[in-house]
Amino acid sequence: MSEFLLHALPLDGLFSVQHKRHEDQRGQFSRLFCEGSLSAFGQPFHIRQINHSCTRQRGSVRGLHYQTAARPEAKLITCLRGEVWDVAVDLRHGSPTFLQWHAEHLRAGDGRSLLLPAGFAHGFQALSDDAELLYLHSADYAPEHEAGLSVLDPRLAISWPLPVNNLSARDASHPWLDAAFAGVRL
Repeated sequence: MSEFLLHALPLDGLFSVQHKRHEDQRGQFSRLFCEGSLSAFGQPFHIRQINHSCTRQRGSVRGLHYQTAARPEAKLITCLRGEVWDVAVDLRHGSPTFLQWHAEHLRAGDGRSLLLPAGFAHGFQALSDDAELLYLHSADYAPEHEAGLSVLDPRLAISWPLPVNNLSARDASHPWLDAAFAGVRL
């Protein structure tokens, strides 16, 4: 039996991952990643990089980040402390859900992760102070192939649950989409 289950979300290729939790008098144990299980579900994922973030202030937004077609990456996101509103935007050229977004409320200890395929942008809003995330990436970070979208872009119309604040200078400088944006060609 697999240590987790994948639940398809409204955007093709986007999944919520439910981790099986083992509990006893000592506490609990969950497997956060298993390459073999993901492959068995038809979602092969090889870890190339692991990142950790702590967002100090409730309402802060990070994102929306993605890698271009030259260096696409998938991500598996898990909340380790606090809670976040995790957003995925489909940027895949030709996708029937192109430029649509989906958000999941992730909480520490809820036993869930968000699996984003290559060609998606990712961002989140901290719903608590000191929200910590663990990111597993399928590709090495390549700054020359990094791009971003404005979290306030009216074309995306993301409904952030709290007023957006505390954007980094880099994230605040991400452009709005224009009519020429064709997405990520994978």
